[in-house]
Amino acid sequence: MADPSTYRPSPGTIPDAPGVYKFRDSTGRVIYVGKAKSLRSRLNSYFADLTLVHPRTRQMVTTAAAVEWTVVSTEVEALQLEYNWIKEFDPRFNVRYRDDKSYPVLAVTLNEEFPRLHVYRGPRRRGVRYFGPYAHAWAIRETLDLLLRVFPARTCSAGVFKRHGQIGRPCLLGYIGKCSAPCVGRVSADEHRAIVEDFCDFLAGRTDLMMRRLEREMAKASAALEFERAARLRDDLGALRRAMEKQAVVLGSGTDADVVAFAQDELEAAVQVFHVRGGRVRGQRGWVIDKVEATGTAGLVTQFLTQFYGDQAEYAAAGEAGSGVPREILVPELPDDLEPIAEWLCRLRGSRVLVRIPQRGDKRALMDTVERNAKEAFAQHKLRRAGDLTARSAALQELQDALGLDTAPLRIECIDISHIQGSDVVASLVVFEDALARKSEYRRFAVREAATEGDVASIAEVVRRRFHRYLNDSDNGGGPKPAVDPETGRPRKFAYPPNLLVVDGAGPQANAAADVLAGLGVHDVAVIGLAKRLEEVWLPAEPEPVILPRTSEALYLLQRIRDEAHRFAVSYHRQRRSKRMTTSALDGIPGLGQTRKSALLKHFGSLKRLREASVEEISGAPGIGAHTAQAVHAALAPAGKNSNEGMES
Repeated sequence: MADPSTYRPSPGTIPDAPGVYKFRDSTGRVIYVGKAKSLRSRLNSYFADLTLVHPRTRQMVTTAAAVEWTVVSTEVEALQLEYNWIKEFDPRFNVRYRDDKSYPVLAVTLNEEFPRLHVYRGPRRRGVRYFGPYAHAWAIRETLDLLLRVFPARTCSAGVFKRHGQIGRPCLLGYIGKCSAPCVGRVSADEHRAIVEDFCDFLAGRTDLMMRRLEREMAKASAALEFERAARLRDDLGALRRAMEKQAVVLGSGTDADVVAFAQDELEAAVQVFHVRGGRVRGQRGWVIDKVEATGTAGLVTQFLTQFYGDQAEYAAAGEAGSGVPREILVPELPDDLEPIAEWLCRLRGSRVLVRIPQRGDKRALMDTVERNAKEAFAQHKLRRAGDLTARSAALQELQDALGLDTAPLRIECIDISHIQGSDVVASLVVFEDALARKSEYRRFAVREAATEGDVASIAEVVRRRFHRYLNDSDNGGGPKPAVDPETGRPRKFAYPPNLLVVDGAGPQANAAADVLAGLGVHDVAVIGLAKRLEEVWLPAEPEPVILPRTSEALYLLQRIRDEAHRFAVSYHRQRRSKRMTTSALDGIPGLGQTRKSALLKHFGSLKRLREASVEEISGAPGIGAHTAQAVHAALAPAGKNSNEGMES
């Protein structure tokens, strides 16, 4: 734990001007970014008596080892710079309003020739339009099921779409009228895109025109005695009405607003946002965040507006409708620096943005509803967090006691090997910090030198490569290079050593890992092996294992880490094995390198279809000439089959 007085700037050196500041830890990693109207006033507040500061602030300043700042000319510039730095450095003490993976969206891939409708989770992509987020994936599927009878757009994956195009038959949805079957040419690309655009218009709120159009077509069909078509249009109207009922009208039809509310205590806050577009609630999101400073509602509003809408504006800039900054943002309390924030939001949107507190009427009633949701989410989080924090703390403390460590192992890494009878040997390295997975630091290895020597040698190779990378480059003092790359400002790979290294296996695996660390001169990393059969914990050079109680939180944690390493290793092994098995039949064919192999498999979709193709069809693949096509056909053709089949006489 660092003493903040050791890196406190000298009196009078901090400028009394607006700017942005960064706290760095002893390795140089940025751990907190903030902005201030007056850098002098704000930074001095961090170096007050530690007993008087907020608990999370105390943790941050005692973790830090240095502070630096950048002066800007206006508060708007400070807002933008703070957002850019938080995005670039991802400081551990800053709040990031990321979309949780549990919130799915309905994605429309407008960047494809035949756009696809599908459920999606993950980062936003350019050229894809998103609707939502929805509370549950089944809600999206239910909406799609209702609307596909009216808008029969493609929902299948690229592989399924290509396969049905090759066999010349549509899928089941094409037969029952819930897909226009562009894969077999029932509609052209332009006709299919028109269907998709109508679907997007409907979900975007332009429902009245569509409903009136269908009503006119139904009346026209009825007058022309086309009763079957009229009945189908009547059913379509019913489906649209049922879909609309799922999106309650809460405000006027032209309302484009986000409604934000908070529930909080001294250490944490729950945030809820309702997205209202066209007067209807189109989506809902929620987060629970840690407070780094003693912040009231106004401060939380400031954090939310700058972080959340910075990301949303980038989504909109990528061409994603439904993202970006709305015309109106309803908040429970106005931020202290409302003027620069409003100016910044207007720049992001490109037009006027109103940030205000709803006082009465429907908007006030909706704000009350959002506040109730925030309080309920906060209460549920407290119930879960109480058990989770207790269990994690108990697990780390039990590990420290059972293994005789000086401190609790706050960073644990685990290595697992995966292969089938010695083929495609790979390894995974997973990282847990504070007993939680840190997936951004997961690594995977293709075992090379020790692939034929067994698991023990493979463990030794992976440990050597992992810690050799950590120690590889030395500075003039002979120690490891700074953990943060001075050119990029980002942490280096393998920059932070673990407190505890877990290997999947028993005594031999643990001994091998410990021997490698000793050979590299790494003496501050504890090593254990976790055997699967009896869940025994093996220490290096110890003849007997440590037996943790079956109900031990420490054992549960080790099992969870080991299982995660196993999952990650198996997924990588399957990927490599699948790639090898797919391309192995093409190995050794003259004139066929890796690029042409990939082109062939991409063109035909599978090795089976490539075997069935004629020489003429093979030569139609990108980059494949007649001579190479002849060689491929001859190598893949079954015995007795005419290798010239498909060639013109």
